[in-house]
This record gives sequence, C-alpha cells and structure tokens, in this order.
Amino acid sequence: MPDSYRPIHRALVSIFHKEGIEVLARSFKDAGTEVVSTGSTAKRLEELGVDVIPVEQVTGFPESLDGRVKTLDPHIHSGILADMTNPEHRSQLSELGIKPFDLVVVNLYPFADTVRSGADDAQVIEKIDIGGPSMIRGAAKNHASVAVITDPADYALAADRVLNGKGFSLEERRWLAAKAFAQTSAYDATIAEWTSSRWSEPETVSQKESGADTASPAFSTTLSRTWDLAHTLRYGENPHQQAALYVDPLNQTGFAHAEQLGGKPMSYNNYVDADSAWRSVWDFVPSIAVAVDKHSNPCGLAIGKTVAEAHRKAHACDPMSAYGGVIAANTTVSLEMAQQIKPIFTEVIVAPDYDDDALALLQTKKNLRILKVANPPRDQHQLRQIDGGMLVQGKDLIDAPGDGAQSWKLVAGSQADETTMRDLKFAWRAIRSVKSNAILIARDQATVGIGMGQVNRVDSSQLAVTRANTLADGANRTMGAVAASDAFFPFPDGFEILANAGVKAVVQPGGSIRDEAVFEAAHKAGVTMYVTGTRHFFH
Repeated sequence: MPDSYRPIHRALVSIFHKEGIEVLARSFKDAGTEVVSTGSTAKRLEELGVDVIPVEQVTGFPESLDGRVKTLDPHIHSGILADMTNPEHRSQLSELGIKPFDLVVVNLYPFADTVRSGADDAQVIEKIDIGGPSMIRGAAKNHASVAVITDPADYALAADRVLNGKGFSLEERRWLAAKAFAQTSAYDATIAEWTSSRWSEPETVSQKESGADTASPAFSTTLSRTWDLAHTLRYGENPHQQAALYVDPLNQTGFAHAEQLGGKPMSYNNYVDADSAWRSVWDFVPSIAVAVDKHSNPCGLAIGKTVAEAHRKAHACDPMSAYGGVIAANTTVSLEMAQQIKPIFTEVIVAPDYDDDALALLQTKKNLRILKVANPPRDQHQLRQIDGGMLVQGKDLIDAPGDGAQSWKLVAGSQADETTMRDLKFAWRAIRSVKSNAILIARDQATVGIGMGQVNRVDSSQLAVTRANTLADGANRTMGAVAASDAFFPFPDGFEILANAGVKAVVQPGGSIRDEAVFEAAHKAGVTMYVTGTRHFFH
C-alpha cells in the first residue's frame, strides 16, 4: 500500500480568531514552511517571526470591496483543489504556474457572536463569511492531497505534523475533512436560522408561486438548525446511556446557558426536569409562582403573594413526591423561601435571581444544584426526533382562543363566583404542565391533587382525588375545590369521581361526542362546568 502521508511544505492561513496560533507559527519557522496569508492574519504571523507571502502577491490582485474579496481567486483555489494524485492536475498546475497547498488553516467570521451582540442587520451581514467557507470546503473535498484545520484545538496537532516532516496520513486528513464539513454546515445553518427568523415570505409572493406547502406555510421545506457542544454529561437517563448538552449559538440566555451557583454538575435528568419546571412557572406571569417537579411532572404548582408563600403552597400539594425533586420560581428567591427549602432534599433549584442571604444559605447544601437564569423561556418551536425524522410544532403556550376565561362557555351549574373563577383560571393554566391524561385539583391558587400520565381519564381522576386526600394528614382537600382536565371527558365516569369527591367546579375543553351526557352529569351533581374549546395535551 503506498504511503498515505503528505509532507507539509506550503500552508494557507486565514483566521479571524488568532488565539493559539503561536504554536503553529513556531512550527512554520522551525520547519521552513512556506506560508501564504491574508490581512490581519499575515500581520500576526509576521509579529511571531514567520516569513509570510501576502495573498495578493499570489493572486496578483489587491484585497478589495472592504475585504469581501481576498482569496476568491483561481491562484488560491487551484492550489487548494488540485488532486496531487492525478497527473493531469499536476501538469495543469505546472502550466499555470500555480503551487499547491498542503495545509489550509481557516476559521470563520464570528456570525453568531455578532448576532448575539445586538448588531444591526448590516453589521451582521458583513460577518457572513464567503471566502473562508469556500477554502474550507475546497480543502476538505481535496483531502486526498490537503489537510484542513478549522478547530484551534488542532493547532498543536498540526504543528507536530509540520515538524515531523511526514505530515498527516490519509486517515487523519479524512477525519479533519469531516470536522471541516461539520463546521461549514453548522455555520450555514446558523445563518439560515437567523435569516429565516427575520426575512419572512413577502405578501407579493404567493404560496403557489414560491412552491411552499400551502397546508403549512409556517414551516420551510428544509429544517436547518445547529447546536454547539457545551459539555458531555456523566450519563443519560440511565447510567448505560451516553449524553451531552448542546446549545443554540444564537441564544445564550436560555435555560441551557444557566449559571450554576452551587452544587454538583447537572445530569441529563436534572436538565429535563428543571427545564419543565422552569417553563411551568412562566405560564403564570405576572403572578409570583413556584413549581415543584418530579420526572417532568409537577407535584406542586402555586401562586402566592410572596415567593415563600408560593413555595409553601406548592410543596404542600405532595410533600412525599417533592423529595428529590426540582424547584423553579419566576422571581427572586428570598431568605424565607431558602429556609423552607433547607431541610428538604432537592436536586435542583432554578430562579431568575437569589437574595444574597438566601444564596448563602442554599450553598450550604453541597449537593443542591443552584441555577440562575435571567430570562424567561423564549423558544417558539418544539422539536422531537423520531426514527428517521423529526417532528416540529409550535410550543404549547397559554395563548389559544379558549385560554381566556372570557371565552369559556358555561354548560352546567351556576356562574362561578370570583374566588371560584380565580381558582379555575389557575387550574387551567396549571394543567398545561401536566402529562396526559391529566386531571388537576386546585384550591386557593395552588394544586392539591394531580393525576398525570394515565392511559385513561378515570384513572387520572381517581389518582388526583387520592393524592389530594391522602397526602395532607387526613384533610379532605377535594371538598369545595375546583378541577381542570387537559382534554374532554369521553364519558361521565371520570367527572363523576371528581363530583363524588366534592369538587364544586370543573373546566375542560369539551368536544366529546358524549358531551351532553357529561354536562347532564354535572347538572345533576350541582357542579359548575365550563368548556374552553381548547385542549392542552402534553405527551
């Protein structure tokens, strides 16, 4: 088998981020490598003692258009793309007087950084790199002859290959090429995400003319997104599963970028559960709300005049399940709330901020993961992978036509009084957070019994009643309470469990072919019932 190594005699270097280039510069000097470079990169290499050939000396054309055109020239790209295993390519290079490159080192304009900085569109557009991706893709395509470096973490490796005189093997060049293609793909996906979010289809272009799917104009014909590796996790849902956290390069304020102020590293399950609780409490703004979650289901949700009151009420719903749970608040955690949490084994707490004395107290719990997230959730779409594909939908927010109580229809019983209606509104918002089939019982703007994740609504109703009345030292918490159902009652039986437990008012979507039977059961039981026409399934 012929030797697959290719010595590095000539390199092309064009980088925006100069950090770490010193190690490569030393190797170029020591090995006597010929280096072609551009603009500020050339200046930095010269400062490090490298004899640099300016790119315009190779192209015979000056850098132009405010730097938009530097390397877009046949003298550069022929040197990158010439397959040196092909005699015809070698012959053409000789005829054209073009020297091949053995190494291309490129990193790109900071597009995502510029977007996050709040720059205007014109400034962002100037950070869409053209020459850089072209050089990277050319070198990656021609990995049979060229090694391409796009990751600064590989500078030391490249320096070693420059100095050893052998260069990279074909296997190594393929690996570098794969990394390079991933880099340009992610870069373009970030640009596509930004442009699609800002440049919507104009009214002057009809769906038919644009070739879009007229049934779903909100979705593009391709889904281009990218995430950057933040760090690997100890394991996934279970110890035998590998896991990692990736972050959106255009959103550095979301939950994935939480600032950890104490405790052990976050696990996969910690992220899933805490994100669920974090999203729940923001359904209640501007009210102060606290959620206590376990396995992405609330075991307590409540509104309070203070954050400590909201936490007391949420915890009281199911103190047993709160053990080992996560807590989220949509306002600053106070010392009083921290004192309540101190004796409770809790995996994670997340809030926008913490009073200094509250944080100091919570930090004495060495295993408690304390997260600070300054901004509320802002993602508008939800992605779920299935085998061979991806499901995409808009986030289920409390913004459907039937979510406002003014649109609810009274179908049984008397009009709810102010206190009852307040609790019904709370229950309806809270049900969004509960896994289907979901039944939630509430009083005083706090959950007192939750039935979640059951395969029929009868079991969910029974579970909600049982939890309400067995987790409160014998108190009957269903009598005079209200309830919400995330979807319609297909038969009266689920509702009748709630009515027999003393629930006085129920809000539910309606829409069953047996609605009238359910309404009649509520009428007979003397229970107030509203239908919303809106469903909040959570699978």
